[in-house]
Amino acid sequence: MLLAKQELLAALTAELERLLPGAGAKASFESPKVAAHGDLACTAAMHLAKPLGQNPRQVGEALRSALMATPAFMQWVKSIDIAGPGFLNLHLQARAKQGVVHEVLQAGPAFGQQPDRQQKVLVEFVSANPTGPLHVGHGRQAALGDAICNLFATQGWSVYREFYYNDAGVQIGTLGTSTQLRAQGFKPGDAKWPSGENAAAYNGEYIQDIANDFMAHKTVHSDDRSFTASGDLQDLDGMRQFAVAYLRHEQDLDLKAFEVKFDNYYLESSLYSSGRVEDTVRKLQAAGKTYEQDGALWLKSTDYGDDKDRVMKKGDGTYTYFVPDVAYHISKWERGFVKVVNIQGTDHHGTIARVRAGLQAAGVGIPAGYPDYVLHTMVRVMRGGEEVKISKRAGSYVTLRDLIDWTSKDAVRFFLLSRKPDTEYIFDIDLALAQNNDNPVYYVQYAHARIQSILRSWGGDTAQLQGADLSALDSAKAQSLMLQLAKYPEMLSAASQDFAPHDVTFYLRDLAAHYHSYYDAERILVDDEKVKTARLALVAACAQVLHNGLKILGVSAPSQM
Repeated sequence: MLLAKQELLAALTAELERLLPGAGAKASFESPKVAAHGDLACTAAMHLAKPLGQNPRQVGEALRSALMATPAFMQWVKSIDIAGPGFLNLHLQARAKQGVVHEVLQAGPAFGQQPDRQQKVLVEFVSANPTGPLHVGHGRQAALGDAICNLFATQGWSVYREFYYNDAGVQIGTLGTSTQLRAQGFKPGDAKWPSGENAAAYNGEYIQDIANDFMAHKTVHSDDRSFTASGDLQDLDGMRQFAVAYLRHEQDLDLKAFEVKFDNYYLESSLYSSGRVEDTVRKLQAAGKTYEQDGALWLKSTDYGDDKDRVMKKGDGTYTYFVPDVAYHISKWERGFVKVVNIQGTDHHGTIARVRAGLQAAGVGIPAGYPDYVLHTMVRVMRGGEEVKISKRAGSYVTLRDLIDWTSKDAVRFFLLSRKPDTEYIFDIDLALAQNNDNPVYYVQYAHARIQSILRSWGGDTAQLQGADLSALDSAKAQSLMLQLAKYPEMLSAASQDFAPHDVTFYLRDLAAHYHSYYDAERILVDDEKVKTARLALVAACAQVLHNGLKILGVSAPSQM
């Protein structure tokens, strides 16, 4: 069907250009909201009516006649209806829809993917400071970042995954002192333990584990660092470094359980030690985009659309947190990443304007709107109708590993990706464990497993199905399923452009529904060899697309359940 649609689009483009020069550039088809209205829809007649000075239906009639006279429409289109003020509803020949089955089976895992575009994209996500276990918000970010990376890869981008974190600063200092207090035998609630709403201490039980291992002279390894403990109670700096390595190792275990990998870990401290922060400040000053006031150094961020100018350097000589962010993004640009996407919580919304302003003011050639941001809300966890807020391990929040242990990696990934990132999400543990059609990941995986069961019962090689005669696939249910398969490549493209992996979850649920409906209507392993082979080819193609889509989400496609 992809070939048929390409040829039909080319014919439409030519006819629109003939009617009105320049109109061909806007040629497109839509999917009718009601299946009975047709297989493809075109609204061009309504857009052309005013510039042509004609009634939309008159334009529609002329366009229909012209299109049906073209070779492409004669080959692939059965009829065109004109509805409402000028909608063109196309009803395709059965063979046009059947073509997608061969296209899927021939392309296999590559179905829907685009050629290498010779461009790099960096996606920064998770980026959790090593001060505690990863919480469910980090889990949502990990799922989003990884799926967005996978979407970019389908569109021909060379994808680079980066994790950025602060390994030196106030929070890390608090981590060190909390570990030292635990090593000295103190715990939350003791008189010497910092208390109060903004107390400089981490109270989770994991701090005791770190202290115990430090005193035992243990060595910890993470993906980007390792450290051996001295066991000296007075070695506060050593405790800090050990705690960072320990928690980075813990984060690695969380990410491994979630099957997320990174190409690089970038340290905030390196921006200072390498001189990048100072160099960035000099660039901004040389460009005349800073001024001093009230003992502080300010950025003229209002020149770039910010609601007010921002302090860069405070009176005590320390930099505000957006300054290293600007230096970090200049580093991304200098490393050749023309496209950069940051996955962050909605609490970072205020930093977007000032970071972009700093990048423009620096005058290093970075285009406006760089980088792109995907902001996500936090996640609430429900079990038995009540919200779960506490993890013994973390002290005050549910961790990503808790969620995986309670349900599964597949359920956590699919569920966390099933809503728009900026929509609040409630993770229902009971639903994630349910083995019924109300559980979306189970529903989709069961469709794949059901097809694999049929293919096993058949016992043949799916390669035999690539050249199958598909003329028997003429029922309404079969054609509806084929139309759904054909939507996959365009869905991938749109989801990539919109940073919208939730579109993949919606699509897979729809595809599974079409398959289950088809399965209920037509038996696959019938006696008629021609009909059986055609139906096997259709369901095998469906299984392939389900597998491809689940892989983008990082969810398995089981062969049996």
